[in-house]
Formats: sequence, structure tokens, C-alpha cells
Amino acid sequence: IEPVQPHSVHTLVFRSLKRTHDMFLSERDCLPAPDPTADQVRRAVKAKDQFGPVLHMQSSAKTARPAAGKQAAIAAAPAGSDGADSKSALIPASAASAASQAASSADPGSAASSAAAANTASVQVGEERMLVPKRAPLMPKPDWHPPWKLYRVISGHTGWVRCVAVDPLNRYFVTGAADRLIKIWDLASGTLKLSLTGHISTVRGLQVSDRHPFLFSCSEDKTVRCWDLEENKVVRHYHGHLSAVYGLTLHPTLDLLVTCGRDATARLWDMRTKLCIHTLAGHSSTVAAVASQSAEPQLVTGSHDCTVRLWDIAAGKSLVTLTNHKKSVRALAIHPTQFTFATGAPDNIKQWKFPDGQFLQNFSGHNAIVNALALNEDGVLVSGADNGSLHMWDWRTGSCFQRHTSPVQPGSIDSEAGIFALAFDRSGSRLITAEADKTVKIYKEDETATEETHPVNWRPGLLKKARY
Repeated sequence: IEPVQPHSVHTLVFRSLKRTHDMFLSERDCLPAPDPTADQVRRAVKAKDQFGPVLHMQSSAKTARPAAGKQAAIAAAPAGSDGADSKSALIPASAASAASQAASSADPGSAASSAAAANTASVQVGEERMLVPKRAPLMPKPDWHPPWKLYRVISGHTGWVRCVAVDPLNRYFVTGAADRLIKIWDLASGTLKLSLTGHISTVRGLQVSDRHPFLFSCSEDKTVRCWDLEENKVVRHYHGHLSAVYGLTLHPTLDLLVTCGRDATARLWDMRTKLCIHTLAGHSSTVAAVASQSAEPQLVTGSHDCTVRLWDIAAGKSLVTLTNHKKSVRALAIHPTQFTFATGAPDNIKQWKFPDGQFLQNFSGHNAIVNALALNEDGVLVSGADNGSLHMWDWRTGSCFQRHTSPVQPGSIDSEAGIFALAFDRSGSRLITAEADKTVKIYKEDETATEETHPVNWRPGLLKKARY
């Protein structure tokens, strides 16, 4: 006799749930046969309740007809009555037929046929029966994604690395840190190409322009600067924020710069003239994240007041305020091809649909302070948190297919394992993280992984997702 492999009670319970789910899934939409007698009583009661005061008017309008034919005329009103009778009827045809059927006996042949039809995949709706497709499982099977692995660690900053941005041509990436330096690194080799100095406090945001040779940076020193990468110097300053500037983004098609900060506002700047076009006020606390797109609504902000706002940049007003989060919203990510976006907070990562901010689903399980989100075209969402944890999610189903804890640099303490910023390169095959141990780490997909070596961990129907 072969020995039985022992399993924990937790595993046995989940297997039993899975077997029960598979056993009854095929009969999900097979409703029991309707009871004709109960249906007639229900219709008669409904007709008496809703049309009681006018039932006598229906009978008095047909006093000229024989008493024996009155019930038949009412029952056959939809098909056999003339135009005048159908127009003068004060009771709907369905209610009249139901009242007449309450006094007559049910046809046994029709009851048998209805019972046979009910055993099929059909649903009774009123007096009609319609075929409907079987309901899909509550949790669809996630797409397979290869796991990610760490392949390069870059040291060079002497402070927390707070932000990262990638060149549009995928040649280099830029990092900003608490040492007040902006460093430009070669993406292929990881070597330092250039260091830019000028800020007098922590650099919190970076963006490289797609259409100009410009790099934009913001800092806790309340300044926003535009760097000319051909001359490696500052060419523009944007003054107006009253406190630290925590994030910035560039409009994809217009020469607009959007910044947000601790003064609870987001400011819209003309990139060329340095004028502040709009001061978007509405949040009641620090605006920690901002993202833009070319379609309406063109601007999204997330704040420590636990709300997400969608903005009309032409009018300078808030279109929608999303209040589902219960904790501070610190991260945003817009899907590059779909009309959707994600917001990250310590309570949950939530997926939304433009343009009205319709809630789609939760990405539950990253129980930490989520500082950063990154999303690529393959449908991989990555979330990074204060405790150094990285979670990889399938965008379509919200399933987490990989959990990773970032190793700290030798000589650092474990409390310096936080992840502050994430960015995919332009191909979506490299992930760059900015971390609290003063390093920049680069991850890539495991080329040797297949669906057989790393199968999808899918338990349908066992995870009940929140509806909001």
C-alpha cells in the first residue's frame, strides 16, 4: 500500500471547496420548474392589488356581451379583440389574462412542457422563456506572465533615491535622490554618464520630454526646473508652489507641465512661457501623485486626503472625485493602451475606468504602504512598498503572480528596504526601482521560465472580491 501524503487542514479545506465548486458550477443557471398554480395566484393577487379600483370598469364596459363570453374576451384581448376594445381596456393584457387564469385550471400538458424546458439552460422571465449563456466563473483565469528577477544593482547616490525616469529612446534613465543630485545612467551598461546639481533639497520628481531635449525636475525646495540636456544646464524655473513639490508629469501631446505638492494643489504650467495656466485646488491635503493622458479627462491626481480627482484642464475644474480609498493615495499608473488606470494606497490597489472613474476591481494582498506603481503594455502591474516588497499583478484579472522582497545593500539596515519609485523602460522588459538603501535596482523577465516550470496559481471562486 502506497503511503498517503499528509496535508494540512487548510489545504484539505480548500481542495474540498474546489471540488464542491466544480460539482455545482454546471447547474448554476438551471432553475427549478415554475409552479403554474402558484404563478396564477401571484398574478391574481397582483391584479387585485394594482388594478382593484378599475376592475369593475373593465367589466361594465362590456355589459352588452354575454356573461359567458366576458372572461374569454378578457383572456383573448391581446390576440382576438378588435381595435376599439384594446384601446378602451384599462387593465393591461397580462394582468387581465392572469385574472382569468386564476379561475381556470392549469393545462397539464403545458405544465409538463414547462418543467422539461426548465431543466434546460433557460430562464423564465414573466411569460417568456429565454436561453441565456452560463455564467462565467467569479474569478477568470489570469494570463501567464514570466517571473521577474533581479539582475543589476547600481550604487552611486548618497541618499534615498526618490524618483526615476526613462529616456524616450531607451538609451538612458535618470534618478533623483535625497543627496540633491540628478544622475543620468546608461541603461544598457548601468554606468554613470552625468550628474546635475542645482537643487538645494531632495529631488522628488523627474520627467524626460518626448518632443524636446529637456529634463524636468521638482524638489522639496519648492522649485521646478527645466534642464537642457544638450547644454546640461537649467534653462527655466517655474515659481508658484508654496511648499515642497512631490510630483510632476508632462502632457503627451501639448506643451504643458503639471506639478503637485504639499500645498494641496496641482499646477498647470505653460512649458515655454513659464506661466501658471491653472491652479487646480480641491484637495484638502498633500497631492502626492499626478498623471496625464491625451484623452479626456486629461489629468488625474491622488492625494493624502484619500481621494482621487479627474480634472478638466480647459476649465481648470474637477470633473469626478473618487472617494473609495480609505488611506492616502500615493501612486498612480495609467494603462498605455487601455482606457483604464490604477491607484495605490495602503488599504488597496484599485483599478478604474475612464472617463467617469468607474470602479472595476481591487488588487488585494499588498499589505504595506504602497509608494509606487508601474504598468506596461503586457498587462503587468508592479507595486512597490515601504517595506521593500514588490508585487507583480495580472492587469486583467487582478491576480498576483509574483511576490518579491528587495534585498538591501550590504551595510544597510533592514529598515532601509523601502521602494520609492518604479519605472518600466520603453520596451516594458526592464523594471527600474528607486530604493531607500541608496541603490537603483533593475529587474528583467526570466527568459528560461515557461508555463510548465512556473504554472499559474489559480483558485477559481475561492477569493471573494470587494465590490467597491
